[in-house]
Amino acid sequence: MHATDRIFALDALRGFAVMGILLMNIVSFAMPEQAYINPAAWGGQGIADIIAWAIGWILFDGKMRGLFSLLFGASMLLVIDRAEMAGGDGRRTHLFRALWLFCFGTAHFLLLWWGDILMLYALVSLVALLFVGKEPIALVKWAFAAFALHFLIVAALMGPIYAYQHAAAQPGASADTLNGYATLATALGKPGTQAIVDQVATYRSGFASIAAHQLATFGETFTAMFFYLSLDTLGFMLLGMAMLKGGFLTGGWDMEQYRRTARHCFLIGLPPMIALAVWVIASGFDTVTTFGAFIAWSFPFRIPLTVGYAALFLWIIGRMQNHWLIARVGAAGRAAFTNYLGTSLVMCAIFYGWGLGLFGKVDRAPLYLFVLLGWALMLLWSSPWLDRFAYGPLEWLWRSLARGKLQKMRKSVSA
Repeated sequence: MHATDRIFALDALRGFAVMGILLMNIVSFAMPEQAYINPAAWGGQGIADIIAWAIGWILFDGKMRGLFSLLFGASMLLVIDRAEMAGGDGRRTHLFRALWLFCFGTAHFLLLWWGDILMLYALVSLVALLFVGKEPIALVKWAFAAFALHFLIVAALMGPIYAYQHAAAQPGASADTLNGYATLATALGKPGTQAIVDQVATYRSGFASIAAHQLATFGETFTAMFFYLSLDTLGFMLLGMAMLKGGFLTGGWDMEQYRRTARHCFLIGLPPMIALAVWVIASGFDTVTTFGAFIAWSFPFRIPLTVGYAALFLWIIGRMQNHWLIARVGAAGRAAFTNYLGTSLVMCAIFYGWGLGLFGKVDRAPLYLFVLLGWALMLLWSSPWLDRFAYGPLEWLWRSLARGKLQKMRKSVSA
């Protein structure tokens, strides 16, 4: 796909999404994974840290990943369509892309960071492939069927957890019940556990120790991620396909329609998210309350907020499409694959023991200064690189591997 084939609105939207992904992933780069679920687990208890958590959770958590998933579904459809218009087999093209994406994701997990999303995308996209020929309304229906099933599963999961918590709180609860609940609470992100101490020690160690830990936990971590995120991701991919076919993601709607859509979606999603945040804070970040809000009760409201962000960003892109900053964001989106993996490399080098070793040493609020650094790097390198080359470096490698031959990298003089 050369520059002349690009849809600028889609590229710029992808740029906002990859920047938003870093905004949420920064906690997982810099702190024990329990801190992502429960802010009391790590990262400071000052008012600035609690506010930083509340803003991030209400406005961005899950919504940026949802936006990224929307765009993956749309991009997948574009790749298939363009391969078929060129006389190729679009589905076969996607299968090879998914295979190599899974390989990239595996390397990302084992060599850099445990929060990789690429393996999940590669596998879920194989299911999404079954739906590419459907009309937009059918895609929307299937997307919401996936969302409904996801919510039913995570809501059902919370029932036994609440029951276990209630049983452990009863006077005279047995030792087995108390020990079992303690083990469960550790898995749910309870603060002050040995698991958190061990994680801090691991990620402050050297590269070999971290890689060995990643290898040892690979199966468990990926299985848990697939169980929790596969239906969520499938729903957003299918919704992205529908929104592409309907012209929404290409910037083809009237600007006022985007503005109204964003307003309505935020009015639907923000009040309940604020109420959930107040509930969690009022509970003193109780382990089960916080986990339930994170894993289950916030999910229905992430859907309208994700669509709202897509509409808001497309409205901004349409109103400011000639602005230099939007052009830079668009370039970051054209190189989103490189930027996603590149920020993992940069942030791991800052926080892990084989780099600057700041893991667990920066509180939550000041952590977002590193997000600004990551954004600056994305915006600074992407545009000059793409002025000279047709693809980002990892986009070129992925395309070359998937097609089985080296692709032309440098732009022609006339381009």
